[in-house]
Amino acid sequence: MPQLVLVANARMPSQRAQSLQVMHAAAAFARLGWETTILHAQRADTPGGDRSALLAYYGVEPELDLHVRAVPCLDWIDRVPRAAQFLPARLQEWTFARRAARTLVREYPRARVLSREIETSHALAQRADGFLEIHRVPGGSLRRRWLREAALRAAGVIAISGGVREDLVDLGVEPGSILVEHDAFDHQRFGALPTRAAARAELGIEPGEKLVVYTGGLLAWKGVEILLGAAERMPEVSFLVAGGMNADVARLAKRAEGLANVRLDGFQPPDRIPLYLAAGDLGVVPNRSQPAISARYTSPLKVFEAMAARLPLVVSDLPSLRDILGSQDALFVAPDDPVALAQGIASLLSDPTLRENLGRSLGARAVEHTFEARAQRILEWMQVRSGTVRQP
Repeated sequence: MPQLVLVANARMPSQRAQSLQVMHAAAAFARLGWETTILHAQRADTPGGDRSALLAYYGVEPELDLHVRAVPCLDWIDRVPRAAQFLPARLQEWTFARRAARTLVREYPRARVLSREIETSHALAQRADGFLEIHRVPGGSLRRRWLREAALRAAGVIAISGGVREDLVDLGVEPGSILVEHDAFDHQRFGALPTRAAARAELGIEPGEKLVVYTGGLLAWKGVEILLGAAERMPEVSFLVAGGMNADVARLAKRAEGLANVRLDGFQPPDRIPLYLAAGDLGVVPNRSQPAISARYTSPLKVFEAMAARLPLVVSDLPSLRDILGSQDALFVAPDDPVALAQGIASLLSDPTLRENLGRSLGARAVEHTFEARAQRILEWMQVRSGTVRQP
């Protein structure tokens, strides 16, 4: 059986979308017949867990040939104030990446490697099956130089979005060595969606409520504060927010004080997200226009999960989202503007035909965006790229 190792500086388990993406991407490779191993960071403040517990947490079937290994690293990020965390974070990243690279050399000499860490990729420069996956291009000159060198020496680079690809090309990476593969969704979690009535009954939502749903993280650039600004202007509409780290939920709860039409359910296990999407009249992706991770690089899991649920969307008009969606798939509104977002929501709520058409268009595209379809395209491309002569 062929081996693939996925390297990611991710907490396992975690409430962040990064870890969910890593787990489901790895599970897709395993379902396609590859013995797959995740090398992730052993963080000081994360309890971890055995394989069975981790797979159950993410809703992954235990019979897969999928292994999860924690790699030690120096981690004292949370012992210092947030303003002083830059250097500890870089140290944590560097020690994880270097130790992961040593593990690869010693224990997986013949495995195909897909690394999200540029420092690990440097150590694997001579491997014919060493690939890099990039989710953002750093702003600092030193890390940009490291990224360029790692990308030039890798067998190939997967960019999570068109914006990442453009910036890699600007750095001098050969366009032909880059594959754009957006995020995806786990089709097993969406195989038997409940009816809207059943989903609302389980969540305690009245059948006739106009319901706007947001699922995902609550970092500032994701724009949920903008969504609350829209909710202030629409007291007749209910807004249901599911997701986020505990600290972010607490921050948002203060902002939402006094808004009787807003419900914050906090982090939800991955297998409950389809329930929220099935309950909604429409979903929202209100990303901010800054920083670049929002405007150019992101490939939100929530977009692909909306495809699976055929949930019509109102989204910020940004290059990152235009890279995934067309006007036939979603209603675009100006970013950073709660008035524009409220107007878009009201327009879509008042037009059931448009909602049906948008949902149908999204649903038709869903088959292209399962993690298995993504993994199959990546494996085929890797096969072509393996053994390609790289620049020194």
